[in-house]
Amino acid sequence: MAAGAIDTRNHRLFQLVRDFAQSAGPTTPAIRYRTKPDEVHDMTLCAARALGSRSLHLIVQAAAGVDSPELPMEVQTLVLPTPEVLASMRQQAGFPDDFGLY
Repeated sequence: MAAGAIDTRNHRLFQLVRDFAQSAGPTTPAIRYRTKPDEVHDMTLCAARALGSRSLHLIVQAAAGVDSPELPMEVQTLVLPTPEVLASMRQQAGFPDDFGLY
């Protein structure tokens, strides 16, 4: 898979997660996770705790509204997609079903 295709898919997935995090209401099925001070500079740690895998740091980054992984995120309550919603978002972004985010 070409690097440009992955970048485009990552960007699309980032936007889908960001839109979800911003628009989800209090009754929307979601994972609500309160970040901790030791996660401010380590989104991979937050991803491991909230989603079960450090590889999902892009999902945390998008939900936190942080444009670059080098920037710190605030301590906040993240609204993260459920595994089912994330699978649908992955598909919308153009990732194959067996890409293995969950």
